[in-house]
Amino acid sequence: MTLKKGADEEARGMAPPSPRIPLKRAKVSSDQVVPDPAASVYPTPTPPVFIRKMRNAAVGTGCDIRLKVAVAGDPQPTLYWYHNDDLLNMDNQEYGGLWIRDCKPSDAGLYTCIATNHLGEARSSAVLAVLDLGE
Repeated sequence: MTLKKGADEEARGMAPPSPRIPLKRAKVSSDQVVPDPAASVYPTPTPPVFIRKMRNAAVGTGCDIRLKVAVAGDPQPTLYWYHNDDLLNMDNQEYGGLWIRDCKPSDAGLYTCIATNHLGEARSSAVLAVLDLGE
């Protein structure tokens, strides 16, 4: 078997460059700012924003449910959870979620999560319905 010039490159998946197509060059004009890689070590402070908002939900009595959110911001926002305008105790809860265990009809209502840092705040709300499904 004889190979012509350049065929060994083609066999390895590397075609020789075309003489008519110029190589790609970065297009940077004088008014564009090229990011400094060292600057990315220190993120720019940003106010809170919900990446995932709470959703309305329905659950049967006696069931568990977790209301979830995802929040971005720098510094990391502090989350406050409310049930019908009453601030909830968040001890033993993980960041970004609210577990409601053994749901009762009194757990039904409007849930709101408020994310705050020194640059601002954001809110997400949802309604939880607790249904008595009988036995």
